[in-house]
Amino acid sequence: MPQNDLQRARDFRLSFARRQAGEVREVPGGFLVLHREYARSHEHNQLHIVGPADPEGLPALADEAMAFLPHRRVTVHDETLGPLCAPALERAGYSHVTEVLMVHTGPVPEAAAADVVERDLGPDPYGPLRRALTAQQRRWMPDADERTVHDLVERRTARRAGAEDVLFLAAHDDSGEIASWADLYLEPAAGIAQIEEVATAEPYLRRGYADAVLTAALRRAAAAGCALRFLVADQDDWPLRWYGRRGFTAVGRAHSFSRF
Repeated sequence: MPQNDLQRARDFRLSFARRQAGEVREVPGGFLVLHREYARSHEHNQLHIVGPADPEGLPALADEAMAFLPHRRVTVHDETLGPLCAPALERAGYSHVTEVLMVHTGPVPEAAAADVVERDLGPDPYGPLRRALTAQQRRWMPDADERTVHDLVERRTARRAGAEDVLFLAAHDDSGEIASWADLYLEPAAGIAQIEEVATAEPYLRRGYADAVLTAALRRAAAAGCALRFLVADQDDWPLRWYGRRGFTAVGRAHSFSRF
């Protein structure tokens, strides 16, 4: 993939972070996003570092910028700078996850067998998508309190502002219950689409629902004129290989650091 396409995908991520934020504060080498309505969402309350930055000074910068928050989250988007920041942040108690930016280089797949539709969260607490997301979030985080679960589900409302079109896609079983879902962020004017949070409720695993949702997202992105279609996966988690078998190619990396 041309280097300028990789930069376009990174720029889209940074723009999305700014546009969905409740507040943006500039800091040396990057910016801080805040959204007090979703205070437990690290996605919405974190430092984005693009460089240049002092790796040794980054822990102190994070402490100063995020002093009023109970957590620390720093994402370094520069592929060279990220590993240089790791030693100082890890000494300061941060865990480190390497994020792999993957671009869809395969053909757009044929329509999937399962029906996939666009969904809103729906009324609280009875919306079908909200209900499915909440149940799965509790399975993932059984020790989380209600406020944390609430913020991690409801933060999708903030994502609506992140791109020109933000779609929540869902596949249903025969009874109408939501089995799998994904976010699709479209910027047709720029020809870019990002697919995120592809997930399946545990009772429906290994039945093809995630494939159906991913296929629908790719087809909608292509129909919107988005030739650059990408997602972000954890380098050390199994979905990286799953996406690779479905036409996605690793083209770049970012580095995410967290402390609780």
